[in-house]
Amino acid sequence: MEFSAVNTIWVLLGAALVFFMQAGFAMVETGFTRAKNAGNIIMKNLMDFAIGTPLFWLIGFGLMFGGASVYIGGFDPLVRGDYSGVLPAGVPLPAFLIFQTVFCATAATIVSGAMAERTKFISYCIYSACISAIVYPVSGHWIWGGGWLAQMGFHDFAGSTAVHMCGGVAAFVGAKILGPV
Repeated sequence: MEFSAVNTIWVLLGAALVFFMQAGFAMVETGFTRAKNAGNIIMKNLMDFAIGTPLFWLIGFGLMFGGASVYIGGFDPLVRGDYSGVLPAGVPLPAFLIFQTVFCATAATIVSGAMAERTKFISYCIYSACISAIVYPVSGHWIWGGGWLAQMGFHDFAGSTAVHMCGGVAAFVGAKILGPV
């Protein structure tokens, strides 16, 4: 496969911009919480990336883009398989992996604001691990990985469903379980 420098730079630039959303979420959530919880909310946003990245690379990416099942992808630890069928034109796998990783972290981070000041740190870390390793990759497979929604002709615009709806539904469920403040 021949790679395109322009396409690769474009994907990596997009990944960098989405990565900076992490900082934006951390700042807005810190602004909405009491001063005593500022460090906690910033650490939760950092943990979404620190916990989510290795788990997405170990389990999630394969579940999202590997295999041909309509419901779940395959198991491909550390992304060693052939993904040439899902790569954007001219973009190498490492660039696409980084791009998808920051989207995974974004889906996880959406939830921290809905549950701010009401969850223990370790509980949030467990949630972050679960959404990064399983929930987001499975729902992403349905939409972007050739799953049942993709086969029905569903098109996602810039992650509005794959990323934001996944994070939003998880936030709603978490807030419902926690109840009012």
